[in-house]
Amino acid sequence: MQDYFQTVKNFLLELDIDVTFENPDEGILVIQKESYGFKNLIIGVMPPILIMEQFIFRINNNSELIYKSLLQKNRDIIHGAFVLDDSGEKVIFRDTLQIENIDLNELEGSLNSLSLLMSEYSSKIIEFSKY
Repeated sequence: MQDYFQTVKNFLLELDIDVTFENPDEGILVIQKESYGFKNLIIGVMPPILIMEQFIFRINNNSELIYKSLLQKNRDIIHGAFVLDDSGEKVIFRDTLQIENIDLNELEGSLNSLSLLMSEYSSKIIEFSKY
């Protein structure tokens, strides 16, 4: 059986991404690369999938405008999407990938999608976090 956890970790190191926490038994990695716009991004290696989640901001005001804007932006995101946590108070970027055939390019594409999203949408995110 392939060690997917180690494969993913090796890809991250090859991409020069800092692994700030790891728990191989639970399949959890926490990574950051602030120049790419992510910090404390959680990666769950849970065959048959890999789950990536990045906290974006807390919703302080249930504004229809915020939800509508996030849903409209989801259409533009290459990989992943904005989602709400179970409480409905936190906006998270979430992406899932099939783990069986994962390669460096696929993982890098998902991370680049988040990086692009954070660079082009950061002013809106800051605005929403102040509502």
